[in-house]
Amino acid sequence: MLLRDLEKGTDRQINAVERIINRLAPDVLLLNNFDFDLRGVALEVFASQLEVNYPYLFALPSNAGLPSGLDLDGDGRLNGPGDRQGFGRFSGNGGMALLSRFPIETRKVKDFSNLLWKDLAGARLPSKDGAPFPSLAAQKAQRLASKGLWDVPVRLPDGRVLHVLASHATPPVFDGPEDLNGMRNRDEIRFWSGYLSKIPQGELFVILGDLNADPKDGEGSHRAISRLISDPRLTDPRPQSRGAKMAAKRQGGPNLRHKTDARLDTVDWDETRTPGNMRVDYVLPSKGFAVIDAGVFWPAPDEGGFDLVGLNGDIGAHHRLVWVDVK
Repeated sequence: MLLRDLEKGTDRQINAVERIINRLAPDVLLLNNFDFDLRGVALEVFASQLEVNYPYLFALPSNAGLPSGLDLDGDGRLNGPGDRQGFGRFSGNGGMALLSRFPIETRKVKDFSNLLWKDLAGARLPSKDGAPFPSLAAQKAQRLASKGLWDVPVRLPDGRVLHVLASHATPPVFDGPEDLNGMRNRDEIRFWSGYLSKIPQGELFVILGDLNADPKDGEGSHRAISRLISDPRLTDPRPQSRGAKMAAKRQGGPNLRHKTDARLDTVDWDETRTPGNMRVDYVLPSKGFAVIDAGVFWPAPDEGGFDLVGLNGDIGAHHRLVWVDVK
């Protein structure tokens, strides 16, 4: 269906996303919620329709939609989207894809997507009435990553190597009092805090992705995400926009109770069904880079490009493109 929509060229959301990418023209771009297919056909077609030339494309099979054969969400049934290693209706549903103007050293990629949740140091697994939830068998098979955990080396024009640390964490909601998704989200974020200590000193890296956690608002682990973005080995450029602040004020509801500065919001969620707009998408470069500028593509109504986002996140993607310029 994704390939069909790409080839038809009439999908409103796809067209808006393509125009945003063309407008900002990032050198390295991580796409979230991009369906994976074994031969990468959809990704190649998508890249070919962009004005920006991305000769290097990368994607791996996603945990989203990967069958487990077990009841992983505790609803007493098998083979539902919540019983996959990551929530999904089919294998590859809502995966990740990396597009780059610079060479990707695919043979040196490190993929931690098959790491079991229970094997993460300090993992905290859910329980109910003193028993593992949803079951001991499920906890023995459950992977940590809901989509993937990648370390992708990219060769920069000056010869240096940039490690792109990419992930898309599960939302810390849509569960019960056992807080299965909340705990998993926490530990997906904690993975990167621990992994940074394994990167040799002096190497360049950037954490990219939708971590589905705001430092102060929503149901995610505020401690886990705050610890990550304040890690002394990286820089938090605090990308922001006027459009986000104006949207929070205009849309009201839970946005008016938020503690995080609305200018930092990266997603426009429906206030009637969600905790509202929040900062959940991150670009966090290592200290080896000098940050030149940063922002979130969320134009205000009086700014160019507003037609690509709209008033209520109903034109392009709900998540905004977060960008950081470094040297």
